[in-house]
Amino acid sequence: MPTRSKHLLPGFGLTMGISLFYISLIIVLPIAAMLLKLAGMGFPEFWRIVTSNRALAAYRVTFSSAFYATILNGIIGLLLAWVLTRYRFPGRRILDALVDLPFALPTAVAGLVLVTLFANTGWYGQFLEPNGIKVNYTQIGIVAAMTFTSIPFVVRAVQPVLEEVDESLEAAARTLGASRWQIFARIIWPTIMPAFIGGCVLSFARSLGEFGAVVFIAGNLPGLTEIVSLLIFIRLEEYSYEGAAALAFVLLLVAFLTLLATNALSAHQTRYAERST
Repeated sequence: MPTRSKHLLPGFGLTMGISLFYISLIIVLPIAAMLLKLAGMGFPEFWRIVTSNRALAAYRVTFSSAFYATILNGIIGLLLAWVLTRYRFPGRRILDALVDLPFALPTAVAGLVLVTLFANTGWYGQFLEPNGIKVNYTQIGIVAAMTFTSIPFVVRAVQPVLEEVDESLEAAARTLGASRWQIFARIIWPTIMPAFIGGCVLSFARSLGEFGAVVFIAGNLPGLTEIVSLLIFIRLEEYSYEGAAALAFVLLLVAFLTLLATNALSAHQTRYAERST
């Protein structure tokens, strides 16, 4: 009997070549072009651009807003993943589908919707502004926009891992007298923590590069609500390609270092869990 190949796609060489070509075309070449643009300006000019007062203020607004949004996404995303995984209720499938809405919705549309909701006559704004809480054209609005566009990363990272948790371990822990908090802290959390951290990091990186949703609700006031992505766009409109490349490199470096640190932490956690078992 002739044996059939277990590989459904063409051979390794062809598939690897196509994959590397696509990655080079979409990722490597744009980054290389940016680095070549930086190499032509010299370090003093680069340092002057990335340490200007306007750039430093944009870093502060962008990084702090992304940090706050990631904390919110970590808490709400974990709770949402828990509800979708552990409970069955009417409308669960609809709620599960709504989690992916920020992926499908254009970010500019999301920004317009948020501006409308938080306006002084909007559904939310008419209750918040009379109590002294202004969202539009403040950093609170930036955090809201970043939270909206990046929360699916946490939910979709944690949800499949929660579904794979062995419930027999939880049942055994309950028979031994463990409380719900002990079961979560000793059994569930160590299992989902790498996925949770990975989802939070992706949420943070996504928030750093957000533009469409933020630009409408931020007000774009230099030093107050101007984010780095908008400053890059302004530099491009001024035909200052070197300045745009320098600012983009800072965002790229921060995102890369964050991902690198997270991968190292996840690897350490995996080795620790293997030694514990």
